[in-house]
Amino acid sequence: MSFVRFLLTKTFLKQLGLALLVAVAFVFVLLFYLRMSTNHNQQIQVPDLAKMTLDEADLALTELDLRWEILDTTNYNPDYPKQSVIEQLPKAGSMVKEKRTIYLTVNRSDYRSLPIPNVVGRTRRQAEPTLVSLGFKIGKVTYRPYIAKDEVLQLRHNGELIEPGAMLQKTAVIDLVLGDGKGNLRMGREADSSTDSDSDG
Repeated sequence: MSFVRFLLTKTFLKQLGLALLVAVAFVFVLLFYLRMSTNHNQQIQVPDLAKMTLDEADLALTELDLRWEILDTTNYNPDYPKQSVIEQLPKAGSMVKEKRTIYLTVNRSDYRSLPIPNVVGRTRRQAEPTLVSLGFKIGKVTYRPYIAKDEVLQLRHNGELIEPGAMLQKTAVIDLVLGDGKGNLRMGREADSSTDSDSDG
């Protein structure tokens, strides 16, 4: 029997058809496996973690089979709870695959402390911008008898005298004690016995 005639026999055609069926089945199984192993078209919506504590964020992400990692700890933001999520990447609403890592930026626990600059002896016009640029706030301004008008005699916080170099929390309110320019050359602690006179200026 010639080779060409053999190719046309029922036995060969039956074997060929069976081989084709096996090959097609193998391709379908392989495609199904690849689809499952790569999570093809399986998408998870990233939840909004803003203002959540790390424990709350961990619970929300774990339920969705997502992972998380702290990317950064930013400066303290009073609009967010301490140690809460300020930013996230990918952003809320993004579609990701399971086990994707969500990177979190966390709020500091509080404002950091800064050294008080030495502005005693400077004018109010010089002192105020220096303090404000560091993040401090200017509170009550009082005047005491002194030869130079608007010269800084003392810095106070919550009624207590604070010395240059002392550490004070950022955004703390600092009260200024200034000279009134009316001629009495007294400064520092000696001025404590004088009578305060509040001023809006």
